[in-house]
Amino acid sequence: MPSLHKLPLPLWLLLLTLPCIGQAAKVDLPASEWGLEQGDNCVSCHQKASNSLHQQWQQSTHAAAGVNCFDCHQADKDDTDAHEHEGEVIATIVSPKDCGRCHTKEAEEAKNSIHSQALALMVERTGATEEALESAGCTSCHGGRVEAAIDGTVSSGNWPNAGIGRINPDGSRGSCSACHGRHLFSKAQARDPAACSSCHSGSESPDSEIYQQSRHGVLLQSQREAMNFGSDSWITGKDYSATATCVTCHMGEAPGLNPTHDVGMRDAWSLNGPVSEKQSLVIFANGSRRDLPLSHPSPRKGEALAMIGGEEATIQAIASPNLRRKAMRKVCLECHSSSFADRFFHQFDQQIEAYNQRFGIPGKAIMDDLYRQNRLTPTPFDEPLEKIWWQIWHDLGVSMRHGAAMSSLSHTFSDGLHAIEKRFYGAFLPEVRAVAGDEGESLIERHLQSGSSPTLPTYGMVPAATSTIDSNNE
Repeated sequence: MPSLHKLPLPLWLLLLTLPCIGQAAKVDLPASEWGLEQGDNCVSCHQKASNSLHQQWQQSTHAAAGVNCFDCHQADKDDTDAHEHEGEVIATIVSPKDCGRCHTKEAEEAKNSIHSQALALMVERTGATEEALESAGCTSCHGGRVEAAIDGTVSSGNWPNAGIGRINPDGSRGSCSACHGRHLFSKAQARDPAACSSCHSGSESPDSEIYQQSRHGVLLQSQREAMNFGSDSWITGKDYSATATCVTCHMGEAPGLNPTHDVGMRDAWSLNGPVSEKQSLVIFANGSRRDLPLSHPSPRKGEALAMIGGEEATIQAIASPNLRRKAMRKVCLECHSSSFADRFFHQFDQQIEAYNQRFGIPGKAIMDDLYRQNRLTPTPFDEPLEKIWWQIWHDLGVSMRHGAAMSSLSHTFSDGLHAIEKRFYGAFLPEVRAVAGDEGESLIERHLQSGSSPTLPTYGMVPAATSTIDSNNE
């Protein structure tokens, strides 16, 4: 598999360190293109009709630069969501395509990021339709398809919607206002972990709770004033040094590392499935990207591969997990020594492997065998064992692995590996024996032996056949 360090230096640096959230890229659009006269009427009216909205805009960097309502909301009469409002043609939704008129680089990064593809990823991974995801409430975070009514106004079916992977009426993906709330569009808001917590919380994505209990999160509680969230420049070790936030690690700027709006660029592991895998980042010639687990047959530059959504495109480059790790590690080095960072990543990798070998791999193999033997029906969650397995790898397993990534000790151990162990041995394996009958013990023994590694810590685990843990006493 070709890695990016073998490509011409400017290309792989560009692909791994696209700007920018630490400091906004210079707007190339001439100043004559904004501050349109029609916007004066918007301001005078909304100052009376919705003064809080007006005040948010008035305090914004946009207002300071002379950017008004009409500059962002203007539309061409032929646009899908164009409609007449007070004598002007506007669009209700200011999409990433609209923001990209000025913020070109940021819009391009966001368009190809895992955030903008959140809805498509959910469809691909679950097999559910967009309608089913909407009825389940998934689209409030992942985004839904927002359509225009006959008169050009936004249809009420899926609006309001600030989901990060929203499909806008103009065809663009994403929502800048999911992080930079309208109409202030604050840098400080987007850099604060609270901006991420509205979606990244709860059992589906427990990152907010994990961060709050992590070493970094605890420091933020006492050092928030030192974080300089509103600074034009926001470089780790230069503009702030008190602690790290979500943006610091996943998007932020550090010496030798440019910032990016592609939040998944630096993720060397997948942490959300039954089994975690290291993953390469495939960059397509059209700018799109997708994560590719190492278990997938290795493609090569110039070959065609399916993008998220199924359509094929030509591969331009592939970033290995090691290269993605190096980018993440650069952030760590602004506060930690090289040996400290290396030891942290070593321990993190060990913890993920411990989960995989002790629970993820054998548990998934057992479930797969039971489905193949028709001992479980294809209908999801209609049998107790499926619910138990979901709790192990999803509720507890995702929390444990994300806890390991963020150094939240309670999520990694007492509420992580220890809680998984109790559920696995106290509930999952007994139910497997009940479902598989006479073959249950041999099924368990075969997969536990093949999945477990004697070199990994046992975390107090007991042999499955002699477990006395009460599954109801958790």
